[in-house]
Amino acid sequence: MYKSRRRLLSAALAVGLVVTAAGCSSSGGKKSTDTSANAAAAGKADTPKITIAMITHAAQGDTFWDIIRKGANAASSKDNVDLKYSSDPDSTKQASLIQSAIDSKVDGIALTLSDPAAITPMVKKANAAGIPVVVFNQGFQAWQESGALSYFGSNEEEAGEQAGKRAAEAGAKHILCVPQAQGSLALETRCNGVQKGFTAAGGKYDKLYVNQLDMPSVQSTITAKLTQDKTIDYVITLGAPIALTAIQSIKAAGSSAKLGTFDSNPQIIDPVKNGQVQFVIDQQPYLQGYLAVDSLWLYKTNGNVIGGGLTVPTGPYFVDKSNVDAFAKFASGGTR
Repeated sequence: MYKSRRRLLSAALAVGLVVTAAGCSSSGGKKSTDTSANAAAAGKADTPKITIAMITHAAQGDTFWDIIRKGANAASSKDNVDLKYSSDPDSTKQASLIQSAIDSKVDGIALTLSDPAAITPMVKKANAAGIPVVVFNQGFQAWQESGALSYFGSNEEEAGEQAGKRAAEAGAKHILCVPQAQGSLALETRCNGVQKGFTAAGGKYDKLYVNQLDMPSVQSTITAKLTQDKTIDYVITLGAPIALTAIQSIKAAGSSAKLGTFDSNPQIIDPVKNGQVQFVIDQQPYLQGYLAVDSLWLYKTNGNVIGGGLTVPTGPYFVDKSNVDAFAKFASGGTR
């Protein structure tokens, strides 16, 4: 029942996006010849300019978040939105950024609910100030309680469970899940899913925390673990930059472990093609950024709420050797 409802919701969303794009075009209905992701910004709304704050838990220099921002910028250009982006991996500082947006009386806020205990009170503060809030990327299990209008993202536990099952089906016996930050609900949920999917088949599960802000340390930490325990035959990283570093760790440790990862970036394509990475779990970050901004514009200009109180899924979508060429066409443009 859930999967059927999700497919219906996704189909309805797709139709709605087509209608929205056609309705707000300033080109008088003229068809665009641009079939790239940039075509999303080809038409421009003639509605009054509004200001939307996008506030995330992203660390600086993360290529995954570059893709989210491209989607958000495309929607902002189309919708005549002044987008104010800020981020901080420290949830206390993220809460302060949200408070600043509230104080600035922005027209809407799109945020990541990476730490529900710290961020949910800020959502409620924004609502009390009459500012609509949507959640994306993190907060799958907590967004409805926060009072946000909508959520755009992937079911992290389901994605993790599928990853664990894939590793087991490939013959793995001992899996290592590698969260790149402690305290992140989404990362913990991913690993919980990996554990559930893998141990159901009788495999051994282990977890190793690394610090995403110190990539040399990431490499040495994973290398040490693989050197110490030669029984680990499958590694699951939770971000593309960590996966690219783990490739070097596997080599340095003389390990034969296979590697899969969550989240994509353009640099992960070749490792998938040459077999260094078995799969990438894509949650369509461009779409998350785009929908977060576009949904607030729709709400402010026409009272629309996307999702009807249900999560709007943007993933998981598995990329492997069978479909990586089609995926690469868009990844090369930095939108997948």
